Amino acid sequence: MKQKIIPNLWFDTEAEAAAGFYTSVFKDSRIVNVTHYTEAGPREAGTVMTVEFELDGQRFIGINGGPEFRFNEAVSFQIDCADQDEVDYYWDRLSEGGEEGPCGWLKDRYGLSWQVVPTGMDALFADPDPKRAERAMQAMFGMQKLDIAALQRAADGGPAT
Repeated sequence: MKQKIIPNLWFDTEAEAAAGFYTSVFKDSRIVNVTHYTEAGPREAGTVMTVEFELDGQRFIGINGGPEFRFNEAVSFQIDCADQDEVDYYWDRLSEGGEEGPCGWLKDRYGLSWQVVPTGMDALFADPDPKRAERAMQAMFGMQKLDIAALQRAADGGPAT
């Protein structure tokens, strides 16, 4: 089934490099199509205009639109991770050359924001015992990369470290 909504990511000139990077990080990913500017401009004819790519079945388009717009944290992509190994994998790969942030957030080398979170974390924060949820959330606020075992220990009343 064709995806109806496709996120478009605006780059200065790095769309093709970014798509190559992202498809190397996410399994079952691929470059779908690359288009180039023509003599009609506004950029030099022959340079990459757009790159359509797929990350685990999710389509994206990267456009080399120029330096006018930059990414910020107002938009991020969340990666639900099955376990700590998966959290570690995505955190390590995506933060390389980028910037680690608080609470499982990071910016990759292109400035795009990602949230690397364990599946089920929302259930921990919605625990029927408000003290459990509060302890887990407080522990998260002290982390950059999320540590599933430490979040669980904190929720259970133990030390998060």
